[in-house]
Amino acid sequence: MEYSVTNMFAEKMTENVYVKAFAQGEETEQREFPPVVSVLLASYNHEKYVEAAVRSVMEQKGVPFELIVLDDGSKDSSPEILEKLSAEFKFRYIHRENKGVIATLNEMLELARGKYFCTFSSDDIMPPDRLKKQSDYMLSHPNAVACFGQVKPMSEAGVVEDHVDAVYMQAVPEIHFEEIFLGEKALHGCAEMFVTEKVRQLGGYDTRFFFEDFPLYLRVLYEFGPQPVSADIVCCYYREHGDNMHSNHSRMYTEFLRIIGLYKEHRLYQKALKNWKAKWFSALAYAQKGEALKRLPQLASLSPVFLKRLPKLFIPRIFLKR
Repeated sequence: MEYSVTNMFAEKMTENVYVKAFAQGEETEQREFPPVVSVLLASYNHEKYVEAAVRSVMEQKGVPFELIVLDDGSKDSSPEILEKLSAEFKFRYIHRENKGVIATLNEMLELARGKYFCTFSSDDIMPPDRLKKQSDYMLSHPNAVACFGQVKPMSEAGVVEDHVDAVYMQAVPEIHFEEIFLGEKALHGCAEMFVTEKVRQLGGYDTRFFFEDFPLYLRVLYEFGPQPVSADIVCCYYREHGDNMHSNHSRMYTEFLRIIGLYKEHRLYQKALKNWKAKWFSALAYAQKGEALKRLPQLASLSPVFLKRLPKLFIPRIFLKR
């Protein structure tokens, strides 16, 4: 009888300490070892989505990582949700008054301890093994300062499409400064991974603009040359809902023009200017035909890229593709 009690106690100890510790080893490695990757998650008024976003990051396996979450003065219940999640998972969590996304990202970038970092949105989902796959890819491309992957669209309800967004596949296998400068190819803001120190050397995110990603992409490609883009690494399930649709086209494209204006001395600047104005007109011709007509003198040119889009102004929206 004594042996039986002792044996049961030993089995209980083995289950509770050693077996459990072994089973949870991968899940807790981001807290036990210096991180290879820092995930920077800026949170703002996404109470419906933020818990799923955080849990999708914390379920990553195969590489030591840290999660840093900064809530930028949310007015909803996001801070309370994140407080509970930080107690559960022990990630670094900060809540403060609103300062905007650029200040938020730069603050987290200063805290990052990983050799690499990526940003992630508080309304998206990170696919399994994204951090391992992308950091392995970076390790296999030691001269790269950044690498980019793909995204799959996801409905507001969380239904993920089977295919990746074809727009971002066009950048495979590498992206050049000229291609993104001219607007010929695009990168998604949740499909990135950077060498942390290299971005710090550039001064982090540019506080002169409200876009966080486009100015940094241009700067990285301009300073460091072409960077790899993987066709096989899905980095994000991108949630499409009313809060993240670019409905204010004039504000958005005015900012694009300001950003490319940093490179006025580049030999392709005039062509880039015409291309981005044509994109602006195209967006308006689809969604706001009256505004497109009003801005026609400002945006029109004889460039092929504009003339190809001009007929959209006269075609009913129901027959147009975005």
